[in-house]
Amino acid sequence: MSAVNETSAAGRPRRLTTAAVLTALEGVVVAAFGVTSLVMLATDEPDGMVQAVTMALTVLALSVLPLAAARGLWLRRRWSRGPSMMVQLIALPSGYQMAQNGGVWVAGGVVIALTGAVVLGCLINPTATEALGIGPRDA
Repeated sequence: MSAVNETSAAGRPRRLTTAAVLTALEGVVVAAFGVTSLVMLATDEPDGMVQAVTMALTVLALSVLPLAAARGLWLRRRWSRGPSMMVQLIALPSGYQMAQNGGVWVAGGVVIALTGAVVLGCLINPTATEALGIGPRDA
């Protein structure tokens, strides 16, 4: 495949674009979970209000990392690869653990784990690392 076919219209390699979009999607899902938790607090009465609020705000705060990393990947910032890879390394065992619960959790766990594996594969690809300005280490 030629370099033209592997590059998006913005000059960003498709693998890097894929990693940015999937990382952003992960951040949006985490943020949606946090917002849903806050909405549930307003409509239901939890057993422990302080714990429920703390959990919802923590989840919202945790959504910032993948969203910031996705923006950095989209803009081809070198620093963004590390945070995105950390998110994926957390997603792999989380997806596996979810899949162990059975039922609908299996599908969710498989999606999370596969997304993590795809993004990791995209981020370690030489075209993506080169676009981020990360080259091979000098011997």
